Amino acid sequence: MKSKKIYYSFFIIYVIMLIIVDQLTKYIVRVNLADGDLNIIPGVLQLHLLFNTGAAFSILTGKTLFFYILTPIVACVIIVFFLKLPLEKKYQPMAFCLATLVAGAFGNYIDRLAFGKVTDFIYFSLVNFPVFNVADIYVTLSVIFMLILILFKYKDEDLSKWLKKKKA
Repeated sequence: MKSKKIYYSFFIIYVIMLIIVDQLTKYIVRVNLADGDLNIIPGVLQLHLLFNTGAAFSILTGKTLFFYILTPIVACVIIVFFLKLPLEKKYQPMAFCLATLVAGAFGNYIDRLAFGKVTDFIYFSLVNFPVFNVADIYVTLSVIFMLILILFKYKDEDLSKWLKKKKA
């Protein structure tokens, strides 16, 4: 039981640290980029302050109420999947993915609650990619890695062991 508490505590600290990094970067950008952009690599990468009322990459712009309701529900579902993960070493990559996904969801949710919109600031001008933030990176990479794990690492029996219902 003690190792279970340590395991979950580690992931709680990990999620909190990721949220702090996300919120800190957004704060720095809001304070320092109010007057204009900062070219990191001219013609390729710049910091460009933008406020987004949609999801990652401005999907569903203006649907703020939808995200106020959806984000906590999705986060709870992810946490349930996390808690159902067997405490075996082979499931640790999935645990990191789920924790990173929750951190990204909460990072943007904090912005929605505080400002009614999400602070975006990373812009790849070379390819005119939508402006995004650190929490969006967490969400995108965690989903990609989860798909890779499901497709290439875990066997059907690994997934069924994880997703099966526990008997009372």
